[in-house]
Amino acid sequence: MYTPYNHRTGAGAYARVGVESGAMSASPHQLICMLFDGAKTTIGMARHHMASGDVVAKGNAISKAVAIVENGLKASLDAEAAGASGAELVANLTSLYDYIVQRLLYANLRNDARALDEADRLLENLAGAWREIDAGAAPA
Repeated sequence: MYTPYNHRTGAGAYARVGVESGAMSASPHQLICMLFDGAKTTIGMARHHMASGDVVAKGNAISKAVAIVENGLKASLDAEAAGASGAELVANLTSLYDYIVQRLLYANLRNDARALDEADRLLENLAGAWREIDAGAAPA
Protein backbone atom coordinates (compact mmCIF):
# COMPACT_ATOMS: atom_id res chain seq x y z
CA MET A 1 0.00 0.00 0.00
CA TYR A 2 1.21 3.49 -0.81
CA THR A 3 2.13 5.66 2.16
CA PRO A 4 2.31 9.42 1.58
CA TYR A 5 5.76 10.88 2.05
CA ASN A 6 6.49 12.49 5.36
CA HIS A 7 9.64 13.39 7.24
CA ARG A 8 9.54 10.18 9.28
CA THR A 9 9.65 7.73 6.39
CA GLY A 10 11.80 7.03 3.38
CA ALA A 11 14.10 9.76 2.20
CA GLY A 12 13.04 12.05 5.05
CA ALA A 13 14.22 9.55 7.65
CA TYR A 14 17.47 9.03 5.76
CA ALA A 15 18.09 12.78 5.60
CA ARG A 16 17.26 13.17 9.29
CA VAL A 17 19.77 10.44 10.23
CA GLY A 18 22.40 12.20 8.10
CA VAL A 19 21.80 15.50 9.86
CA GLU A 20 21.78 13.85 13.30
CA SER A 21 25.01 12.01 12.53
CA GLY A 22 26.61 15.21 11.28
CA ALA A 23 25.52 17.07 14.39
CA MET A 24 26.90 14.39 16.69
CA SER A 25 30.36 14.58 15.11
CA ALA A 26 30.41 18.35 14.53
CA SER A 27 32.51 20.86 16.39
CA PRO A 28 30.72 23.68 18.24
CA HIS A 29 31.65 25.98 15.35
CA GLN A 30 30.15 23.57 12.81
CA LEU A 31 26.98 23.28 14.90
CA ILE A 32 26.46 27.04 14.67
CA CYS A 33 27.00 26.83 10.91
CA MET A 34 24.36 24.10 10.79
CA LEU A 35 21.94 26.35 12.67
CA PHE A 36 22.51 29.15 10.17
CA ASP A 37 21.95 26.68 7.31
CA GLY A 38 18.77 25.41 8.93
CA ALA A 39 17.42 28.94 9.38
CA LYS A 40 18.18 29.76 5.75
CA THR A 41 16.43 26.60 4.58
CA THR A 42 13.31 27.22 6.65
CA ILE A 43 13.13 30.86 5.53
CA GLY A 44 13.39 29.65 1.93
CA MET A 45 10.54 27.22 2.60
CA ALA A 46 8.50 30.04 4.16
CA ARG A 47 9.14 32.21 1.10
CA HIS A 48 7.92 29.40 -1.18
CA HIS A 49 4.80 28.79 0.93
CA MET A 50 4.10 32.51 1.12
CA ALA A 51 4.23 32.77 -2.67
CA SER A 52 1.95 29.77 -3.11
CA GLY A 53 -0.54 31.00 -0.51
CA ASP A 54 -0.12 28.06 1.88
CA VAL A 55 -0.66 29.94 5.12
CA VAL A 56 -0.27 26.97 7.46
CA ALA A 57 2.96 25.72 5.89
CA LYS A 58 4.32 29.30 5.81
CA GLY A 59 3.55 29.71 9.50
CA ASN A 60 5.15 26.38 10.36
CA ALA A 61 8.31 27.24 8.42
CA ILE A 62 8.57 30.67 10.04
CA SER A 63 8.00 29.10 13.46
CA LYS A 64 10.91 26.74 12.79
CA ALA A 65 13.12 29.65 11.74
CA VAL A 66 12.18 31.56 14.90
CA ALA A 67 12.97 28.49 17.01
CA ILE A 68 16.38 28.12 15.37
CA VAL A 69 17.22 31.77 16.02
CA GLU A 70 15.83 31.85 19.58
CA ASN A 71 16.66 28.37 20.86
CA GLY A 72 19.80 27.77 18.83
CA LEU A 73 21.70 30.85 17.75
CA LYS A 74 20.67 33.23 20.51
CA ALA A 75 20.74 30.54 23.21
CA SER A 76 24.32 29.66 22.25
CA LEU A 77 25.57 33.12 23.20
CA ASP A 78 27.51 33.04 26.44
CA ALA A 79 28.26 36.40 28.02
CA GLU A 80 30.36 34.78 30.76
CA ALA A 81 32.58 32.97 28.27
CA ALA A 82 32.93 36.15 26.23
CA GLY A 83 34.44 37.97 29.17
CA ALA A 84 34.45 41.72 29.61
CA SER A 85 35.82 42.37 26.14
CA GLY A 86 33.15 40.26 24.45
CA ALA A 87 30.18 41.35 26.55
CA GLU A 88 29.29 44.16 24.16
CA LEU A 89 29.43 41.79 21.19
CA VAL A 90 27.15 39.31 22.96
CA ALA A 91 24.71 42.13 23.79
CA ASN A 92 24.73 43.34 20.18
CA LEU A 93 24.19 39.84 18.81
CA THR A 94 21.36 39.28 21.28
CA SER A 95 19.69 42.48 20.06
CA LEU A 96 20.23 41.52 16.43
CA TYR A 97 18.73 38.06 16.96
CA ASP A 98 15.74 39.69 18.70
CA TYR A 99 15.31 41.99 15.69
CA ILE A 100 15.52 39.07 13.26
CA VAL A 101 12.81 37.24 15.20
CA GLN A 102 10.66 40.39 15.09
CA ARG A 103 11.09 40.58 11.31
CA LEU A 104 10.18 36.90 10.93
CA LEU A 105 7.06 37.34 13.05
CA TYR A 106 6.11 40.47 11.10
CA ALA A 107 6.62 38.58 7.82
CA ASN A 108 4.28 35.88 9.05
CA LEU A 109 1.64 38.27 10.37
CA ARG A 110 1.62 40.61 7.37
CA ASN A 111 2.61 38.10 4.67
CA ASP A 112 5.52 40.43 3.96
CA ALA A 113 8.20 38.89 1.75
CA ARG A 114 10.46 41.92 2.25
CA ALA A 115 10.59 41.31 6.01
CA LEU A 116 11.41 37.66 5.31
CA ASP A 117 14.16 38.73 2.91
CA GLU A 118 15.58 41.15 5.48
CA ALA A 119 15.78 38.44 8.14
CA ASP A 120 17.39 36.11 5.61
CA ARG A 121 20.00 38.73 4.60
CA LEU A 122 20.89 39.50 8.20
CA LEU A 123 21.34 35.83 9.01
CA GLU A 124 23.38 35.30 5.85
CA ASN A 125 25.69 38.18 6.81
CA LEU A 126 26.19 36.68 10.27
CA ALA A 127 26.71 33.21 8.80
CA GLY A 128 29.33 34.55 6.40
CA ALA A 129 31.21 36.22 9.23
CA TRP A 130 30.96 33.06 11.32
CA ARG A 131 32.35 30.94 8.49
CA GLU A 132 35.21 33.40 8.01
CA ILE A 133 36.22 32.88 11.64
CA ASP A 134 36.63 29.16 10.96
CA ALA A 135 38.45 29.76 7.69
CA GLY A 136 40.85 32.11 9.48
CA ALA A 137 41.57 29.48 12.15
CA ALA A 138 42.37 26.73 9.62
CA PRO A 139 46.05 26.08 8.98
CA ALA A 140 47.27 27.33 5.59
